[in-house]
Amino acid sequence: MELILAADPMCSWCYGFSKEMELLLERRPEASLRIILGGLRAGATDVLDDAGKNFRLHHWAKVEEASGLPFNREGLLAREGFVYDTEPICRAVVAARILHPEASLIKVFRALQHAFYVDALDTTDGRVLAEVGSASLTSLGHSTSAAEFLEVWQRRSTIEEAAKDFATSRALGVTSFPTLFMRKDGRLARVGPGYANVDSLERHLAVLNA
Repeated sequence: MELILAADPMCSWCYGFSKEMELLLERRPEASLRIILGGLRAGATDVLDDAGKNFRLHHWAKVEEASGLPFNREGLLAREGFVYDTEPICRAVVAARILHPEASLIKVFRALQHAFYVDALDTTDGRVLAEVGSASLTSLGHSTSAAEFLEVWQRRSTIEEAAKDFATSRALGVTSFPTLFMRKDGRLARVGPGYANVDSLERHLAVLNA
């Protein structure tokens, strides 16, 4: 079974959903997962103001209620001059994929999310992303230094590969994140309506496989 997830690490619903995806893969070890980075706010230049913070806190509360995952609200409120650009963190996932294509990308994806939502780190900073990404890969048995990760993250080819992911997401007709697909009979079928818990995902897959 091939699953394809269109998602962005700095999308709060994707943060909740990635936990459910990891649980699903544990239940379905025969399934493979391809992550297509969404570029939700790739290239954004506007500074996150109080209205933007309150907008996100509203969504964070909903995701927390649905998923049970923690959010560092104080970390968000304390940010000054923060530009909510999701391209750098998306590119970090791509860098991990380039460095170790055999690694569990959902675990790297989740580690980067934890850095933003719980640790309140600046996940638009390449050096921060390199520290988190390399530590995640190393913990999975793929020894990687922060310097090595940063070098790959900075490459023009990595920037271009991330942009290709964003274009692929649009070409698939994805208009909101997360969106999960299953490849069946050479075609892609959507799995459920966006965020769903692992039990709901199992039911959706059962219907598609019937």
